[in-house]
Amino acid sequence: MNSFGQRFKFTTFGESHGKALGCIVDGVPAGIKIDEQFIQNEMDRRKPGGKYATSRKESDTIEILSGVFEGYTTGTSIAMVLFNENQKSRDYDNVKDLFRPGHADFTYFNKYGIRDYRGGGRSSARETSARVAAGAIAKLILKELDIDIQSGICAIENISIDESEFNFEHSKNSEVYSLNQNYDDKFKNAIDKAREEHDSIGGIVALKATNIPVGLGEPIYYKLDAILANAMMSINASKAVEIGNGIESVRLKGSQNNDQITNNGFKTNHSGGILGGISNGDDINMKVYFKPTPSIFKTQDTIDIFNNELKCELKGRHDPCVATRGSVVAESMMAIVLADMLLLNMSSKIENLKKVYK
Repeated sequence: MNSFGQRFKFTTFGESHGKALGCIVDGVPAGIKIDEQFIQNEMDRRKPGGKYATSRKESDTIEILSGVFEGYTTGTSIAMVLFNENQKSRDYDNVKDLFRPGHADFTYFNKYGIRDYRGGGRSSARETSARVAAGAIAKLILKELDIDIQSGICAIENISIDESEFNFEHSKNSEVYSLNQNYDDKFKNAIDKAREEHDSIGGIVALKATNIPVGLGEPIYYKLDAILANAMMSINASKAVEIGNGIESVRLKGSQNNDQITNNGFKTNHSGGILGGISNGDDINMKVYFKPTPSIFKTQDTIDIFNNELKCELKGRHDPCVATRGSVVAESMMAIVLADMLLLNMSSKIENLKKVYK
């Protein structure tokens, strides 16, 4: 399954070391002004390179092939492509027949019977570049309604930022997308230490969506929180999701966890902006947990496709902490879900149809 969404729907294609990656976005209303520089800026936020990410050098230059005329969407499908420029498939020759621990090699091979060993092929995190392109289109829709999404890193390894100290504006200028300037060096040092030890570490991404209208979400089987969780868990290396109080809510009593209501709105936002699978108008707050990057340069035990036991010793270029760039991908997936829910919500009441057709 390579597609996601109902009304706002996108399909991605391409492999880590293939010729190109890209996406086809369907369901975009006509008349939206396409800011190509904004789309490229989104790609640049996620692209590899830099001291705290993989050293693979890719420009990730996006090219729009269809669905846009004279700077505006036409209502037809939007196709976008970016060409790989810096593959080094030879780095993977030594793992051609073996399964890298922590990767999808074992499961992909047993499911499909084909082993694309070049950087993981379709299971590589490089696939997420196409998601960011689709997410940029979704963000342009959300911008028309003044809906904003921000993200950043609130924890790396065992170093955490308290929610009261979150600064989403700072994360936009931080090399490691940190949510507080006082933690930039702490996060960087942890990443450097892991790299020096030929290891990797995990992290937590915090997301916040503001100016959300009441009513987004399609109960019972397409709830807003369920689809947001689905979207986040589809990202490579994500292992858990929290909405609002999340796990902490199990330690509270109902009297503590309930968001009491006044004629000015909710007193608190323990729910994370979602009740009964439907947005309640408050900010949507989420956290996404990313595991340590499975590509490490330590010798590990594994087997090959012939079931022989052997040692795995990786080469190549890998992120010591995939969570940092994962924050951009999570932000993009949230935008895609919200754009989809906005379009779906148009048919929730007959009054909405009458406004258009009567």
